[in-house]
Amino acid sequence: MLDLDTTPSVAADARRLVIKVGSSLVTNEGRGLDMEAVTQWSRQIAALHAQDKQVVLVSSGAIAEGMARLGWPRRPSAMHELQAAAAVGQMGLVQAYEVAFAQHGIRTAQILLTHEDLADRRRYLNARTTLYTLLRLGVVPIVNENDTVVTDEIRLGDNDTLGALVTNLIEAETLVILTDQRGVYTADPRKDPEAQLIQVAQAGDPELEKMAGGSGSDIGTGGMLTKILAARRAANSGGHTIIASGREPDVLLRLASGERIGTELRALLPIRSARQRWLANHLRLRGRVTLDQGAVKALTQGHKSLLAVGVTAVEGEFERGDVVACIDEAGRELARGLINYSASDTRRILRQPSYRIAEILGHMTDPELMHRDNMVVTYAG
Repeated sequence: MLDLDTTPSVAADARRLVIKVGSSLVTNEGRGLDMEAVTQWSRQIAALHAQDKQVVLVSSGAIAEGMARLGWPRRPSAMHELQAAAAVGQMGLVQAYEVAFAQHGIRTAQILLTHEDLADRRRYLNARTTLYTLLRLGVVPIVNENDTVVTDEIRLGDNDTLGALVTNLIEAETLVILTDQRGVYTADPRKDPEAQLIQVAQAGDPELEKMAGGSGSDIGTGGMLTKILAARRAANSGGHTIIASGREPDVLLRLASGERIGTELRALLPIRSARQRWLANHLRLRGRVTLDQGAVKALTQGHKSLLAVGVTAVEGEFERGDVVACIDEAGRELARGLINYSASDTRRILRQPSYRIAEILGHMTDPELMHRDNMVVTYAG
């Protein structure tokens, strides 16, 4: 465990945050949407917007709201009933957030994801581009699992993991998991009166997983362990995690002001270092593109994105989102990363300026062939 220090909350300096709220909070322990709670979170997030912070909200509650609307007292086990409840409940969940944020002049967008969307590199890039665009436009994305069509995700019931995946996706500095508990304890406080709240620790500490235990409520299926594991996942890409009670007054504003609330699980590596390590070590190459001297200089010295105009040749058959190496005319690998266009499209637009991409292909998903955030320089010469 890390020693408690006097530094402010990791949310204080975070420019981009992912905030996850659990089913019990959103639906007032399964009694239906808690509009007062939704209103309070929306007010706080609007205040964070005024501080130039970008926020993505990962909200559970669709299945629980569907259960309330259908009059079901307990969470069903049949997959088709879970999917039906999600379909019914999603209507109310989205409407509630839209109305609440509209009071502050903020638009919202619904994003439904599955774990496969973030595991598949092409869909990963599509989701990342969409979320970045929404944040740039000042919109608050409301993210949930696509419970009406997925199977494994519903069985896991794990929006904590989804929150971590979204944190990695948009390179958020901090993931805030709001729950019905104060944070992580040394033992189950419901059973052990001597249990102590852990205020700060290192994400991924195996001792945390031993301390966390127990399943979720009858409304949600996640427990504290899923939150501990989500923090470890977020830390793999450099994101810190805060686990705190969603019933704390103005919890988000107080965290943003630097106050320590709940349990803070810190990542060892900063976001950029963690992401570069992931790109360099964990991706298999699907092809290569040859760069002219101008592009070589832009990548290795200017740390710029790769544009199609700087590419002279294409090797391999790859798709959008595959990992492709960037080589110079001597065949030396300079960088590698996630490419925004397929091999066939890249061959059509190589040596062309970005403004001609739409004219040549009939569409333009991205102005860059490979964005600098999705690339790591591998040549040390």
